[in-house]
Amino acid sequence: MTALLLFGIFGLLIFLRVPIGISLGVSSLTVLLITVGTNGLDLVANIMYTSIAKFTLLAIPFFILAGVIMEHAGISRRLMNLAQTLVGHYKSGIVLITVLVAVFFAAISGSGPATVAAIGGILIPALAKSGFKKESGAALVASAGSMGIILPPSIAFIVFAVVAGDQIPISIGRLFIAGIVPGLLIAIALVIAMLYVRWRQDVRESKKKVNNPSELADGEIAITKERASIKEMAKALLDALWGLLVPIIILGGIYSGYFTPTEAAVVAVFYGLFVGVFIYRELNWKKLYQIFVDASLQTAVVMLIVSTASLFAYIITTEQIARDVSNLLIGLTENPIIILLIINIILLIAGMFIDAISAFYIFVPILLPVILFLEVDPTVFGVFMTVNLAIGLFTPPVGLNLFVASGISNLSLVQISKGVAPFVVAAVIILMLITYIPAISTFLPDLLNVH
Repeated sequence: MTALLLFGIFGLLIFLRVPIGISLGVSSLTVLLITVGTNGLDLVANIMYTSIAKFTLLAIPFFILAGVIMEHAGISRRLMNLAQTLVGHYKSGIVLITVLVAVFFAAISGSGPATVAAIGGILIPALAKSGFKKESGAALVASAGSMGIILPPSIAFIVFAVVAGDQIPISIGRLFIAGIVPGLLIAIALVIAMLYVRWRQDVRESKKKVNNPSELADGEIAITKERASIKEMAKALLDALWGLLVPIIILGGIYSGYFTPTEAAVVAVFYGLFVGVFIYRELNWKKLYQIFVDASLQTAVVMLIVSTASLFAYIITTEQIARDVSNLLIGLTENPIIILLIINIILLIAGMFIDAISAFYIFVPILLPVILFLEVDPTVFGVFMTVNLAIGLFTPPVGLNLFVASGISNLSLVQISKGVAPFVVAAVIILMLITYIPAISTFLPDLLNVH
């Protein structure tokens, strides 16, 4: 009854489009009042404060700040210019540009919506000018932005390690490295999906031209630019070099032992300020004020979700809901293939409605015991759970990346949702490979001896 009450109220509030942080808090408070009365309120402040007063979680506001700084410092624009110089001469080079820039910026920001916001304003119109339908371009940007929570430094991995750490210690560094290959596979799958979309669009247009030879619209086929010279490539590379160094400095510092992931986030902030003020000279006091305001607002939202989700997770644990659900899953079948499939379906559905941070606090206490029973590497679980939730970022009806892309492109959510289907299918195929072939995630950290 407690589980039905907790999830019932939470589901109702989500259905009514109440913000996720408030939904988690209201449902948790309601259950506490009903089950233990006002005495339960004494725990609320303590649990919420303790959940965010952790050294590891300090990485979140600093990585958010670093991402905002580098967006305003002009790094994303220079990365786009580099990608354009390298592959812009190909017929569908804009597709490669979009995914490459998303990969680069994901490695800087660690956030899916931030990646979409940073690159969407330039690349969605560019895709449309190159002959792609606008909804397909917006869908690609929304999908590519999901790599922001898969590729390191990922805020999602930090939260997963913190939540799972209550049951088993998990290295954030190992999670970071484990996310690289899956993230790149998702990137390749998105490129293939977009090329398929272009091929299908070209076939339809060619049939239309055969049937109506006089109805040829201007600009249907994008004119590709000439291949850039070695000098132009070198200039673009040097211009973007400071941005390309960000993931190298962050990851290199972590794995060489010079600093922890939390300290790496602080280093990223000061590096971004240095580049923006002294190298690119695009940051001034007015911009810095706006940067700190934006980063503070984003951090406040995340920390509210963390604190209320922790309260939600506390009820799940203390009321033994996690144990009961785990036993139910194991009781259905002991076939690991089927159980992992069920877990993926649960997470895919959850990702459509709630953000990654909330999902970690809700589902890790429930599902991690099942994963340990199946003797699945917790790192692999962290990766495929994160990939599930990344897919949720661009899956209707509540995919956050879709809302960001909708605002940038001035398209309705329905229009973008129609264009996102091929990318969801491509990403789910990679998800299944990651789930059932653990070496995809563990190969690189094992090779680098990261534990």
